Amino acid sequence: MLLVVDVGNTQTHFGTYEGGELVEHWRFATVRDSTADELGAALRNLVELRGVDLEQIDSSIVSSTVPQLGPQWLEMTERYLGHEMLAVGPGFKTGMPLRYDNPREIGADRLVNAVAAYERTKGACIVVDFGTAITYDPVSAEGEYLGGISSPGGEISVEALASRAAKLPKVDLEPPRALIGKSTIEAIRSGVIYGFAAMVDGIVGRLLEEMGEETATIATGGL
Repeated sequence: MLLVVDVGNTQTHFGTYEGGELVEHWRFATVRDSTADELGAALRNLVELRGVDLEQIDSSIVSSTVPQLGPQWLEMTERYLGHEMLAVGPGFKTGMPLRYDNPREIGADRLVNAVAAYERTKGACIVVDFGTAITYDPVSAEGEYLGGISSPGGEISVEALASRAAKLPKVDLEPPRALIGKSTIEAIRSGVIYGFAAMVDGIVGRLLEEMGEETATIATGGL
């Protein structure tokens, strides 16, 4: 059984695969100072609640956007699972040509997104990942990583607005009832959600024009 771990800035997602099929999946908040022992305890508790025995896991791989947590996952795997975990990062061979000035700058999450999207579509594609940041990663019809675009995510924008504007509260990102808000909270929700929707539509539209070929668009992420 394969354990796959995606460590994001806000949440950590992980799941078990058998024969290429997802068996179970879980997520918990990313705590940047977690130790290998804490990760092992969390993993054991969650998988055993779903009837999965740790001894069934004989291989694992991690992609982490939080540098200090990657080594903790590697140590946890050796200590509690008894094998060496693969880590996606600089120098990791995927077989995908990287058309980037410095390929070592590409985040592990973005590299994984690009490879998975091309594997699924077998053609030109764009991956939009909604997380702490919103990222856009285009892949050519020949399977080349073409570069990317990054922007702040919705949660960051809400927090910045509340911290920089004295009279504006921090709000939860729930779908607004209508475009025109009838209260301060509704107005912020409309501005953030519809504003980001328009931004994504605009950027994806420009990417499609620039790539100039039949291109699939895939959305993913934890937000």
